[in-house]
Amino acid sequence: MESKKFFTAEELERATSNYADDSILGRGGYGTVYKGVLLDQRVVAIKKSRIIDERQIEQFINEKHRLRIASEAAGTLAYLHSTTSMPIIHRDVKSANILLDENYTTKISDFGASQLVPLDQTQVTTLVQGTLVYLDPEYFHTSQLTENSDVYSFGVVLAKLLTGKKPLCMERSQEERNLATYFIMGIKENRLLQILEPWVVREGTLEQLQAVAAELVKRCLNLTGEERLTMKEVAMEREGLRKFTKHPWVQQQIHEEVMGFMSEASDLYTVSINTSSRGASEQYSLDSPSILPLINNPQ
Repeated sequence: MESKKFFTAEELERATSNYADDSILGRGGYGTVYKGVLLDQRVVAIKKSRIIDERQIEQFINEKHRLRIASEAAGTLAYLHSTTSMPIIHRDVKSANILLDENYTTKISDFGASQLVPLDQTQVTTLVQGTLVYLDPEYFHTSQLTENSDVYSFGVVLAKLLTGKKPLCMERSQEERNLATYFIMGIKENRLLQILEPWVVREGTLEQLQAVAAELVKRCLNLTGEERLTMKEVAMEREGLRKFTKHPWVQQQIHEEVMGFMSEASDLYTVSINTSSRGASEQYSLDSPSILPLINNPQ
């Protein structure tokens, strides 16, 4: 069976000669169907949806904004760990629980498993909960929940964003089926450029890739919790996440409202938190089909 293929907006424009009128096959209530010719000369039908609301364009968030969203999510988790009156450990950090509202504000959802940590304690002994492929191995084996457990889970989210791989893939070798292991082994074996998504390699210098991927993500995924970064440290490293969108030819293409949703350092922990993902109006998860380009391989 042929696997799914995702096309960029540029590839679709090229296939249809920039949606030329002589490529139109038909029109419907929801859009226009064009004849397209792919690079391998296959002829396909391409449907271009009709825009009812201009904001719908931004539902299909391109790769340039993925790390931007991850950066804001890091700030939110840092707020929960460091700024609330009593620290909150989310305990189920994963891409499906990172939502975007209609204004593209990042929100952390699903606090059903979250745990308050008394100010005089740094860890809590509790029943292990969470999503297995994102779960901190140290917490899994000891039942000792700490803020570092969220850091590990966030590291898996970052690895997923950078590689476009599923957190668990049975098609990889047995020792690399887990994304965290796959990512760390790729770094140790000097395969960094091979495991990252092409757009990441194109947009970042080798120095930036090593700083973000080989250092930031690697330290989040450390098997020993005490040796991981704190979420506050991850959030302070957010400039590294944003460097991939700093190129001048990218800046001209980013909408003003999207540029604005990353706050400055002075209000690093100004966040919106959604306590439930059910019944949310106009919200999209990082795993939502409506913003499929954000995560190429949703779980």
